[in-house]
Amino acid sequence: MAMTVHCDIVSAENEIFSGLIEFVSVTGSLGDLGVYPGHAPLLTELKPGPVELRKQGGEQDIFYISGGFFEVQPHKVIILADTALHAGDLNEAAAQEAQKHAEQAMANRTSEFEYSKAATQLAEAAAQLRTLQEIRKKLGR
Repeated sequence: MAMTVHCDIVSAENEIFSGLIEFVSVTGSLGDLGVYPGHAPLLTELKPGPVELRKQGGEQDIFYISGGFFEVQPHKVIILADTALHAGDLNEAAAQEAQKHAEQAMANRTSEFEYSKAATQLAEAAAQLRTLQEIRKKLGR
């Protein structure tokens, strides 16, 4: 039986996942990060994107987060997300529409604030689409 560590994925709205995992992969502020049980303690900021879990028993699951923090402790891994969704709950058409709208807003900016807001929306939409692509790759579609 593989070694496991307890993982919690929590958003501002609710707890998305709580259970034992064999591995977790996230997109940190400095790049992709994979963590197995026994990893050294760590705290990093998360970028919008997929969170891949390999649960106890080998089953894989993917979630989308819009950013947050990732903490690794000796016997626990915690993902504190601004927004978190099970990847199956993502709407590809809505993400594509949001991406298109954000690109238009960036092109037609009237203030620095609007540009910054549009850039954030574009990053989140692109991360949602990347998460959906990861799911398709895993399922072989």
